[in-house]
Amino acid sequence: MANVLIIGAGGVGTVVAHKVAQVPEVFTDITLASRTKSKCDRIAEAVGGNRITTAQVDADDVRQLVEFFTSVKPAMVINVALPYQDLSIMDACLETGVHYLDTANYEPPDVAQFEYKWQWAYHDRFQDAGLTAILGCGFDPGVTGVFTAYAAKHHFDEIHYLDIVDCNAGDHGRLFATNFNPEINIREVTQRGKYWEGERWIETEPHEIHMPLHYPDIGPRESYLMYHEELESLVKHFPALKRARFWMTFGQEYLTHLRVIQNIGMASIEPVLYEGREIVPLQFLKAVLPNPGELGEHYLGETSIGCRIRGIKNHKEKTYYIYNNCKHQDAYRETGTQAVNYTTGVPAMIGARMLVTGHWRKAGVFNVEEFDPDPFMQQLTIHGLPWHELHDVDLEV
Repeated sequence: MANVLIIGAGGVGTVVAHKVAQVPEVFTDITLASRTKSKCDRIAEAVGGNRITTAQVDADDVRQLVEFFTSVKPAMVINVALPYQDLSIMDACLETGVHYLDTANYEPPDVAQFEYKWQWAYHDRFQDAGLTAILGCGFDPGVTGVFTAYAAKHHFDEIHYLDIVDCNAGDHGRLFATNFNPEINIREVTQRGKYWEGERWIETEPHEIHMPLHYPDIGPRESYLMYHEELESLVKHFPALKRARFWMTFGQEYLTHLRVIQNIGMASIEPVLYEGREIVPLQFLKAVLPNPGELGEHYLGETSIGCRIRGIKNHKEKTYYIYNNCKHQDAYRETGTQAVNYTTGVPAMIGARMLVTGHWRKAGVFNVEEFDPDPFMQQLTIHGLPWHELHDVDLEV
């Protein structure tokens, strides 16, 4: 039983708030905070039952966070704010003796760099403080790491090839919109591709490598090789990997809009002078694009995210595909959001449950694949993300 603090009131924060409120036997007291308290108030009202207390806090300000944590006295923080704010929140957790969990690795505001090195550097400090920090506990990263750990524990002696595949076959009816924070999303999908092979990282041009892949209950979708942060941690923690890649689907209309945005400079994170003040083009674009948290009402279709794995079991080659499909309509009925938010928010709640109940608690900074996957996997099905396994199938990759 724990007092939990959620920081972030976007689409993912909405899902986390709903799901945490559904487990009163674990989360007895819930506080939801963000820079804009009115957003928290709307979420709390939607959840109902007076389950959630709301507050305003600036997650960039460590001193303000420390004062806030001291007054709220949470056992842990679920950080679903911007990735830029990971380190300030971790600093405040260390100063006040609070456990930590997030869904995305730290990113410097001034450069699109997706690495765990900044957060891994906190390991000794969390260890010395006797605190747990769980990194990347959404779906990808998050469940994909748990899927890999589950496969390694139950189905393989060695994993040699890993392909994480992420398909959104939904239609939100907008000409162009991102499924999560536009600033973070566009930074991510416009970066150079990168994958692990032959004990080294190989870089590609953005969207250079692509191929059609078949997704369960969806069919073929063109899938693009890109870099995703969990590759870094999975290569580290599964050293037998000979190759690790990440694939994501994009529609041609989305890619066309993205190219235009890049060509006219609106994807830039370099400040420009406009009417006597500096603005960041990508941040301005974020302000005029649709709010991802409000796409759910008319969103049709589903997502399919999973791991396609090849390796050795009992001296024989084995293939294995483990995945989840999530319908946008189902996510909206339950939480008022779409499936991309839902598939990120549900695992964050489950990871928090693992921490406060002691299943995933050890001193230091850890990625999800470093813990026992079994209790987490059991909770996925209970809380709306059932998973499916296919053995000895054609992986296509």
